[in-house]
Amino acid sequence: MLIGSAMRPVVDRAGLDARYNYLLSFTPLSAQPAESNSDSPPDLFTALQQQLGLRLESRREAIEILVIDHAERIPTQN
Repeated sequence: MLIGSAMRPVVDRAGLDARYNYLLSFTPLSAQPAESNSDSPPDLFTALQQQLGLRLESRREAIEILVIDHAERIPTQN
């Protein structure tokens, strides 16, 4: 799932209707070193483009968000 890896919401605009299984080799953004090592996998954005031919674009877009501000556990009888 890209949302956690991209560290922001991701909206699918690829237009692909089928489901695909793929293996993507990348270095998480949170683990990116200050200096790039040629032996380490690329960052997420580069890996998506090089390995799958997809591109993540940063855009401002309205998205639906559900906010739960309170929840209580209701006791049940055994």
